[in-house]
Amino acid sequence: MEKTINVQGMTCGHCKMSVEGALKKLDGVSAAEVNLEAGSVKVMFDDSKVNVDTMKEAIEEQGYDVEA
Repeated sequence: MEKTINVQGMTCGHCKMSVEGALKKLDGVSAAEVNLEAGSVKVMFDDSKVNVDTMKEAIEEQGYDVEA
């Protein structure tokens, strides 16, 4: 599955790496690609292993706000 999550507060390469890294550590996430200009992250994942709420929590743990 593919899902785009809107994230506030990402401004630089470090932000991009933090969010992508946190998501890629989750079992079931195969890819995470941050678009800093759009303020979003596109995630490719196996929805039988991981859900969007878990991904949002991983992003929030890095210190960023997820838009509903």
